Amino acid sequence: MNGKSCTVWFTGMSGAGKSTCSRLVVQYLKTLGVNVELLDGDEIRTNLCQDLGFSREDRDTNIRRIGYVCELLTRNGAFVCVAAISPYREVREEVRKKIGDFIMVHCDAPLEVLEKRDVKGLYKLARAGKIKNFTGISDPYEPPPNPDVVVHSDGTESPGQSAAKVIRVLEEKGYLPKISMEPVSSFFASLNGAGKDSE
Repeated sequence: MNGKSCTVWFTGMSGAGKSTCSRLVVQYLKTLGVNVELLDGDEIRTNLCQDLGFSREDRDTNIRRIGYVCELLTRNGAFVCVAAISPYREVREEVRKKIGDFIMVHCDAPLEVLEKRDVKGLYKLARAGKIKNFTGISDPYEPPPNPDVVVHSDGTESPGQSAAKVIRVLEEKGYLPKISMEPVSSFFASLNGAGKDSE
């Protein structure tokens, strides 16, 4: 497929649906024949950043490493979807400027919704003091002030609707050819909102 590539960066607190939405976007891009890679925050921690903890310095280093991989892939013609909490505004903007072709997606849900959902049981552990520096509880999450897309994972829109919003912005920004929204919506509807909001 002709066109320029970019990095699509999904940021949000734990359980806000970053992994779910990014996987759906990747599925759709692959139907278009797009060369796309998915970088999931948990997998990056396991395979690329095992040496890092959760201090602010280590979190920033984690995001810079992910950003470097994205920069290499994007400049060589691949789309990259990143699902990472990336809680700090300054390092997100640093990475955004370095990559250039960059779409910021804020996966937004209120803390009370995320705590009630708590798919991984992490909020409960954080409230009990068993996890230190946990984003949203004992460490801040700084929402992006001007994201390219805001998706709502509080139940007001389905994962498929959220993913379709991302695809529409990619079209509007010239990264994908514009087509009728009907086949896009139909694609995500056919998945029946596949996946539950998790990461």
